[in-house]
Amino acid sequence: MTMLGPTLILLLSVAAANAAGIGVTYGRRATSLPPPADVARFLARDTAVDRVRLLNDDPLAMRAFAGTGLAVDVTVRNSLVPRLADSVAFARQWVRARVAPHVAAGTNVSRILVGSEVISQANRTLVLCLVPAMQNLHTALVALALDSQIKVSTAHSLGVLAAPTTQPSAGRFREVYDAAVVKPLLAFLRATGAPFMVNAYPFYGLTDDTPLDFALFRVGATGVMDAGSGLLYTNALDAQLDSVHSAMDRMGFGDVDVVVAETGWAWAGEGWEVGVGVDHAGDYNRNAIRHLGSGVGTPLRPNRTFEVSIFSLFDEDLRPGPLSQRHFGLFHADMTPVYDAGIVTAPEYVGPVSSKITPAVAAPAPAPDTTVADSGGRRWCVPTPAADAAVLQENIDFACGQGGIDCGAIRPGGSCYEPDTLQAHAAYAMNLYFRSNGEHAFDCEFGHTGVVTTADPSFGGCNFT
Repeated sequence: MTMLGPTLILLLSVAAANAAGIGVTYGRRATSLPPPADVARFLARDTAVDRVRLLNDDPLAMRAFAGTGLAVDVTVRNSLVPRLADSVAFARQWVRARVAPHVAAGTNVSRILVGSEVISQANRTLVLCLVPAMQNLHTALVALALDSQIKVSTAHSLGVLAAPTTQPSAGRFREVYDAAVVKPLLAFLRATGAPFMVNAYPFYGLTDDTPLDFALFRVGATGVMDAGSGLLYTNALDAQLDSVHSAMDRMGFGDVDVVVAETGWAWAGEGWEVGVGVDHAGDYNRNAIRHLGSGVGTPLRPNRTFEVSIFSLFDEDLRPGPLSQRHFGLFHADMTPVYDAGIVTAPEYVGPVSSKITPAVAAPAPAPDTTVADSGGRRWCVPTPAADAAVLQENIDFACGQGGIDCGAIRPGGSCYEPDTLQAHAAYAMNLYFRSNGEHAFDCEFGHTGVVTTADPSFGGCNFT
């Protein structure tokens, strides 16, 4: 038997993953980041990355990737979705101003992603605008003869699913938007050749019933048998993806390609957050890249590769929520790796590529969280203090209406009606929705207006437990 050296093994694994594509999400919600031009040069020169997902349409970042050959996915802000849905003229104007000049200058714009996790937002108007906005943008691309190069899609959280991923064959979309949004969306993707994009995070699916080794692709992890299909699952990401595949099959769109728009693992977090750590983050991202690019596929979609983008390129200290939200970065701000994710290809690479970079300060180890013991390990979902009143009302309407939970306690005469404030009522409704759906972090998203806490928010005669 011929023995392969470690360098050759690395090159083979990178080549296999590149068959499907390795991407990174490049967010800039941070106080200390390198210039975009240095980031683009670093990714193109020293890594196996071939795709970058921008979380907005920042012209400085888009310009930086001109001439690198890296595929760029640009994201339309959620606030623009209704305007794009209302007017083809506005969609054409947006493409002419925000996309076409960068294409002409040599930026390889590959996709326009319309909003972020729109279908999971507690805003019915926004959700119903999603597909018309996508259609109008595609029409604008056709008018400029860019539709063959640039596809229109959108990224979804697993909150679009109604069934848990413990039994992938039972996967289905939430019925509330099936006919009005999901079916037209899938039909649009099929017609235009664009993929269905999903943000899949085994990190957020960890529970007492989910072994860590199963989430981290570790050899020897106990497999999970899907009773509905008889298929054996050896890792959590496959189970999440096949839940999406099952949901699409149920609607007759099993031929639409699925792309992992985001996945990743936090390398630091709160004391109560399960699984955080540098070693775990390294294991997960290396194994996810290797597995999805290997050609093995998933039990329901064998013998295929999946495009994957890792969240995220850098830590973003301005993100709200638990500490983990700010520590998904693959690299520090000086572009030294936080850990080995298996994507740096330059053997001589040792650090920064620019003297303009402000070095990042390593995050301190999280202090022991005494509230976990006081709360019995419980967690609650509550609104962020700065959440807008109109958005809080939308959260209540969604949770108590389309979310399918009983909000009688916050109606007049109910045990949680007092204090009669939007913040208090939203806290009750959002937390009940969070609890009813398995207490996953993505079920407390609410358009970035919810946060998970270990402090019991119960008040007066109202019991949140």
